[in-house]
Amino acid sequence: MHELSIVETLIEQVESEVRRSGHDGDIVGLDLAIGRLSGINVDSIRFAFELLSPDTLLRRADLRIIEPKAACRCEQCGARTEIDDLVAECPACGGRRITFEGGQELSLESIELED
Repeated sequence: MHELSIVETLIEQVESEVRRSGHDGDIVGLDLAIGRLSGINVDSIRFAFELLSPDTLLRRADLRIIEPKAACRCEQCGARTEIDDLVAECPACGGRRITFEGGQELSLESIELED
């Protein structure tokens, strides 16, 4: 489960950034964007976060995850279609010359600090 190492790195980086800022309170929220085509299991991220955060500055943090959708654009017919999973052909015409837009994100959007 590579999600465990992703969360370990996330916690380390967030703690480092918060300490560098001079803030001495807890972190109360994190907003992550995890694209639907990123290959990252959101439930596993939540589980790993619950497992790893108790002894950290993130022990009280609410982990909020948004899952940006992806789209495929067909070079053959020009259709742009939102998708939830990888596809091998255009949902509109069946063409195989498609490109993907978005849905591959893994980014920390914001850190919410205790007042």
